[in-house]
Amino acid sequence: MLFKRSLLQELISTATGAFLILVGIVIAQRAGNLIRLAAKGILPNDAITTMLGFNMVKFLPMLLSLTLFLAVLMTLSRWYRDSEMVIWFSAGLSLNNWIRPVMAFTIPVIAIITVLSLFIMPWATHKAEDYRVQLKSRDDLASISPGVFKESKNADRVFFIESFDELGNIVKNIFVQSIQHQKLGIIIAEQGSRFVEKNGDNFLLMERGRRYEGMRGSAEFSTTEFQRYAIRVENAEVKQEEPPSIQTKTSQELLSNSTSADNAELQWRLAIPISALILALLAIPLSALDPRAGRSANFVLALIIYMIYNNLLSIMQAWVSQGKVHEIIGLWPVHALFLLLTIYMFYRRARQLPILPSFLMFNWSRKSKS
Repeated sequence: MLFKRSLLQELISTATGAFLILVGIVIAQRAGNLIRLAAKGILPNDAITTMLGFNMVKFLPMLLSLTLFLAVLMTLSRWYRDSEMVIWFSAGLSLNNWIRPVMAFTIPVIAIITVLSLFIMPWATHKAEDYRVQLKSRDDLASISPGVFKESKNADRVFFIESFDELGNIVKNIFVQSIQHQKLGIIIAEQGSRFVEKNGDNFLLMERGRRYEGMRGSAEFSTTEFQRYAIRVENAEVKQEEPPSIQTKTSQELLSNSTSADNAELQWRLAIPISALILALLAIPLSALDPRAGRSANFVLALIIYMIYNNLLSIMQAWVSQGKVHEIIGLWPVHALFLLLTIYMFYRRARQLPILPSFLMFNWSRKSKS
């Protein structure tokens, strides 16, 4: 039918715009956090893009779930606002006729969310943790950035380089401060590079510079000029690997295990596509505009419902993991609660009843007017 085709087209365009906006918000938030870590020296600069990519993959299921909810809500709300819904209702259609076209748009996206949640999200989490371990095992030179003072892991050296050459193989204007045998040493060189001996030892080779050495607190320092000077760089010790977190386990591993924490994690992964389906259905009656409640009332209510839904899922997951709630019960009561809420809202809209009680509508109208 015509309304199904026009609804599907607008849902796709609205979902695309909402998804891009949400992705932009998450990228800005996560990138800001990673840049702060890099500024503090906790994270190397060259690792920001990789860590950001892993974080985006981890957040994709939740972003797609929220995109579906917003797309259905915004599209149908616009139809109510522009009186298009009145035309379709006058043509003999009921609110239930919107379920099938909405599901035609939602089901393929939910299938993608399911694959992401069950398989891709744990893979990305596992790769992110492996990459974090690799970063910890890198030597001091690998994490140096131009224009930033970098302290070694043993806190016995401080490195500074001004810039790289065009190819990035040679560094220029090097400053190294070291403490050896209770003596303070300062090395300044015009340029340098790193090389690896046959036995695997790493060296920083500096050319055309000076070395100052003396006791701290004393004015007596010895000066040595050199053409070539090499410093051995110790490889970072790889610590004993910690057991992998539950988030990094594959869904097959969670199925084979019988612990409460594993069952809670598996049910959380299943809850993401299930909640996306329920929220998409819930958005149909929730999108109905009430002139007395104001245009923003349903959006505020939708935001509150979405936050409550996800917070309840997180609480139930924690309780299942701690053994306070039986694994068979799991997160299903939360889904059942919001499914009943969806049915109740469909019932009220079918009876031409407002979704919000009268006293709440009065309060919303006062807020919207103010």
